[in-house]
Amino acid sequence: MRKRIFEIIEVSKDNDRISFIYDITMLFAIIVSIVPLAFKESYRAFYYIDVVTTILFIIDYLLRWGTSDYKFKKKNITSFLIYPFSFWAIIDLVSILPTITVLNSGFKLLRLFRVVKTFRIFRIFKAFRYSKSIRIIINVMKNSKEALLAVCTLAFSYILISALVIFNVEPDSFESFFDAIYWATISLTTVGYGDIYPVTNAGRIITMISSILGIAIVALPAGIITAGYLNEINKKNED
Repeated sequence: MRKRIFEIIEVSKDNDRISFIYDITMLFAIIVSIVPLAFKESYRAFYYIDVVTTILFIIDYLLRWGTSDYKFKKKNITSFLIYPFSFWAIIDLVSILPTITVLNSGFKLLRLFRVVKTFRIFRIFKAFRYSKSIRIIINVMKNSKEALLAVCTLAFSYILISALVIFNVEPDSFESFFDAIYWATISLTTVGYGDIYPVTNAGRIITMISSILGIAIVALPAGIITAGYLNEINKKNED
């Protein structure tokens, strides 16, 4: 029985209709539960949304905890002790806690979480567990982590070097080194808000060079992820 529950709450296989329905139901609950964050006003309907979705999330959390030995493939109590500290369990718990006081006003300690209601946004991360498309992207990120790490290191180094150069070439335009890093970041991404900008010819030349090179650096992750995504799709089609 517990094994079947584990199969249902995990990402559905192509021939498991019940598991597929469970995934769709949880995805729908996640989407509905974050709708209130788009409104400043608090409506009565939002209260019921919180109650229903939180109950669903609690049930899902308990089911996953109760079948964690199948997930970790350890037929002993260790699995049940480890699970609450796993990444997804923490995401689940953080998603639930801000709304606990809706179910019981006696949780005075947890009322703090109602102040930080934006913690509910963590429920979006719960969707990663139920969406096959998102899981493909996660696999792409894992398989391409070395290349992506290299690009991130290159980008960070470029931002630091550009900030050091512009900060020394045009010190009057930047009150602090952090302002220079901010300028280098928006130049690298070619966003250019215009709130901080160089006024000398030397500074403008550096800005042009930074923006042109920034286009190439920003484009690298997109190419890596696209290539990895195509490889994952081809593997899935071959299977």
